[in-house]
Amino acid sequence: MGGHNEQDTARQGFDVAGAAPVLLDPAGVVASWTARAERLLGYTASEAVGRKLAELLTDEDALRVPELVERSRADSGWTGLLRARHRDGRTVELTVRATPTVDPRRGASLLVLLSESGEDTGWAMSRTVLEQMVSGSPIGIAIVDTDLRYVWSNAALEQFGGGHADRRLGLRLAEIQPGTDAEAVEDRMRQVLATGEPVVGYEHVGRVRSAPLRETAHMISFNRLDDEQGRPMGVYYTVVDITERHRARQRLALLDRAGEHIGRSLDIMRTAQELADVAVPGLADVVTVDLLETVLRGAELPPGPLAGTDTVALRRAGQKSSQGKLPDSVVEIGEVAGYRAGSPPVRCLTSGRSWRQDELTPLALEWAVGAAGGRENTFLELGLQSALIVPIRARGVTLGVTTFFRRLRQMPFDADDVHLAEELVSRAALCVDNARRYTRERDAALVLQRSLLPRRMPEQDAVDVAAHYRPADELTGLGGDWYDLIPLSGARVALVVGEVPGHGIDAAAGMGRLRTAVRTLAALDLPPEEVLAHLDDLVARTARDEGPLDGDDGDDEGERPFVEPIGSGCVYVVYDPVDGRCAMAAAGHPAPALVTPDGTVSFVELPQGPALGVGGPPFESVEMTLEEGTTIALHTDGLLAHGDEGSRPAAEACLPKPAEQQRLERLRAVLTERSASLDEQCRAVVDTLAPAHPYDDVALLMARTKRLDPGQIAVWDLPGDPEMVAEARRTVTRQLAEWGLEELVFTAELLVSELVTNAIRYSPGPVRLRLIRERALVCEVFDGGATAPHLRHPRAMDEGGRGLLLVSQLAERWGTRFVPDGKIIWAELSLTGGAD
Repeated sequence: MGGHNEQDTARQGFDVAGAAPVLLDPAGVVASWTARAERLLGYTASEAVGRKLAELLTDEDALRVPELVERSRADSGWTGLLRARHRDGRTVELTVRATPTVDPRRGASLLVLLSESGEDTGWAMSRTVLEQMVSGSPIGIAIVDTDLRYVWSNAALEQFGGGHADRRLGLRLAEIQPGTDAEAVEDRMRQVLATGEPVVGYEHVGRVRSAPLRETAHMISFNRLDDEQGRPMGVYYTVVDITERHRARQRLALLDRAGEHIGRSLDIMRTAQELADVAVPGLADVVTVDLLETVLRGAELPPGPLAGTDTVALRRAGQKSSQGKLPDSVVEIGEVAGYRAGSPPVRCLTSGRSWRQDELTPLALEWAVGAAGGRENTFLELGLQSALIVPIRARGVTLGVTTFFRRLRQMPFDADDVHLAEELVSRAALCVDNARRYTRERDAALVLQRSLLPRRMPEQDAVDVAAHYRPADELTGLGGDWYDLIPLSGARVALVVGEVPGHGIDAAAGMGRLRTAVRTLAALDLPPEEVLAHLDDLVARTARDEGPLDGDDGDDEGERPFVEPIGSGCVYVVYDPVDGRCAMAAAGHPAPALVTPDGTVSFVELPQGPALGVGGPPFESVEMTLEEGTTIALHTDGLLAHGDEGSRPAAEACLPKPAEQQRLERLRAVLTERSASLDEQCRAVVDTLAPAHPYDDVALLMARTKRLDPGQIAVWDLPGDPEMVAEARRTVTRQLAEWGLEELVFTAELLVSELVTNAIRYSPGPVRLRLIRERALVCEVFDGGATAPHLRHPRAMDEGGRGLLLVSQLAERWGTRFVPDGKIIWAELSLTGGAD
């Protein structure tokens, strides 16, 4: 019973529409019965009148009738729920309201209003309550007729513009909100009128009269109104302002777009432009990105804001306008943008804080563009209204500034825009700083690469040479493939191509060590197989000696010590332009290809020695005589690895012999195609066989052989007689006179005298003297001795031991090389004149 009493008070202030009225006398007897009551409970008037109301109720609720009568009289009414017995025996849930009344015939009576609470509550709010609800609601509510003209609206709808509710009557949405997308809203209204199905949660974005400078968003729900016959009368709709939610979604979408589109490369200028592209038009109408010159160079920057207050010169790295191309007077990308001391951009750089201005004037815009060339105020042509400047800072370092502009008829930047711009710039700043660091590291790596590979081939007369290198690592441009041309004694040259496993700076460093070792060994004038043997020993010994650093277990990839690359390959070729003889040996490396002057291509049957440092059988070399004009093509395996699409080094060991032969045939076909120059042919070979971004590094060295003219060579066989030393001097004098090198006679006589004297004194058998006039004058003395002379530094009172010391002082270079039947001591003199 207590539960019913709680509802009594809750339902006060409501009346009943369509309820069945019943009149009771003071004793609770039915005095009047209506047709509605008959439809509700099934009893006719003759069956109900004269019976107590309690008799029509269930036994439990019949006990509550006295309370109903007493409460109704005392409290001026009673409201509650009762269960009645229908005439057919079923129980009916009733909503009951009893109020005292006066019957002219019976006096004081009770008016009881009955309605079935199960199917039709029958309750309706009173007009006063309804008016309070719709008029005082913060949600905009309106009703339009079938012509979509307003017939009613509440006061809350006025906050969306369009004036007072009375001014809306008879008008359509486009008439009270010009400029909005009224057609889209009315399309939804027509849809609801036609189908009767409500439209809930429709979002409309646009500008309304109440906020003409700001894009607003509203959520609208539409329902159809029908008359008693179910015919459409119109549409009522509700409007809720969701602008803040809409702007929050836009901010999140902008940040998501920034994460997808900013920093897709490690190019500083492109990253800056990506920042401008993302911010327009979502945040601003015009965006400029200016970076410090030192940032573009990849230099290391001091931490904190920019020091000093003088004029700052930055470089325009990116800019974007929502209206397309900016005026020609605006600083272009790549140009210097100068900012005066004390200007907002400089204050942002020196303070590290953002700056915002709601209204721009010509004076305020003087800082906006480069100070040179009279370019101030050119942004005024764009009709800008407000500006926001955010410093670009990452990892405590100031990199530049980003400036955001909005045009007229746009809301000025607010605090939320500042937070969004700072978040956007901070994300982009990390990408710019990463690009700056990459630029610095890449420049350092390229300096290393340039220092390790030959900048230019040395001048010599043995071969015409061309080389092309294509790294697999397109970001750093570094790899382990390398090539070299080394001038040797006697006008000979050494051609070298090698490959270190891996890519990047580690491979480049290992390549540099191997190249240095090869050049050192080449200076000893060793045969190719001995050069590779010494190199193999060096790689193996270094790998053993260089272990992890102290306290380093070698598992940290970021701190691993450098270890000499075991498994490197190398091919070493020595060519002599005097007689065209060529000797070569290989260590785990493809054999060279030979192209004869008539275009025939062959591949040297070169014994393959083991890769460097892995151990195995001794290296072997082959010797041959090459026709003048023969091209030697030395290459790394990367040139052939890309002949098959999708090939990978791990799978190459499993390739069948026919596949290898196909690769060689492709190389043969490319080498037969002649070009205007050797450089063009070398590049054409790489472009044809290797893609633009190869999986493996590619190096190709092509050398076209030449022969020295017989007139450039003079040879004499001398008996082992000390008296022949004087004859040797006279012979040299005559030969130099024929060559027009009289200025070298004195020096050459001294050199030949010392070399021939030593050969006759310390070696049995005949002596051979040879002069070669190339880019230098080469003096060679052959003897059959097996011992190598060594330079001594005699004391002042010593009578001998000064021969080789004199040679070392007179000659530009000198040395000894061993041949199968003896040794050759040689010295070179510059053709520009003898020694002082």
